[in-house]
Amino acid sequence: MKAFITGITGQDGYYLSKLLLEKGYKVDGIIRRSSTFNTERIDKLISDYEGQESLNLHYSDLLDPSSLSNLIESINPNEIYNLGAQSHVAVSFKNPLFTAQTSVVGPLTILEAIKNVDTSIKFYQASSSEMFGGVTGEFLNENSLFEPKSPYAVGKVFAHEITKVYRQSYGIHAVNGILFNHESPMRGETFVTRKITRALARIKLGIQKDLYLGNLNALRDWGHARDYVYAMWKMLQQKKPQDFVIGSGKLHS
Repeated sequence: MKAFITGITGQDGYYLSKLLLEKGYKVDGIIRRSSTFNTERIDKLISDYEGQESLNLHYSDLLDPSSLSNLIESINPNEIYNLGAQSHVAVSFKNPLFTAQTSVVGPLTILEAIKNVDTSIKFYQASSSEMFGGVTGEFLNENSLFEPKSPYAVGKVFAHEITKVYRQSYGIHAVNGILFNHESPMRGETFVTRKITRALARIKLGIQKDLYLGNLNALRDWGHARDYVYAMWKMLQQKKPQDFVIGSGKLHS
């Protein structure tokens, strides 16, 4: 089995790659060209599978449809997991165009490639609980209405709906996993869990004195990223493609 992953250097990319490699998959992922190394999270996987041709990284970008389509055609994977995006909600207000482009152009390019290359390729789109908006404070599920409240959430709604369109129009096994917050030691340091734990360690060591947080009234349902990526994989093993909420719970801003 062959899997192609965008966002492979992120938290979910690490845990998903680890899971698939342990299951005997050949994993290909894309990384953006940078003047600094950006594979820190997956360096151990790279080392563990060096020389086995099980894990391969390619330079590409969600905003480069040509290279992305060419890679999918040349690799011809059995499964594609689109985990890549600008996923920080607060940053999406400061960089709305880039956030929207990564959320919209990437999945649409992948779906077009699947349609043109091989409609048997299975596709997983990482949707977000942020699409619900956090207005009611009620428990949410697959039937709850979307009321996006950020550029990030709006872009995710488009990706979610276009995935459904390609599933219904072209018979592609394309699914959306609507993920609530999921955390781990691999979480980025700008997200609240790592921000708190990192600050506590720095305060203990006398490096800093105070911890500053944003909206203290926000309410989120949390799970472990390792469990969430297993659910992603299970979604693509189903006979019938179907969207699921992963980590169903409350969301209130």
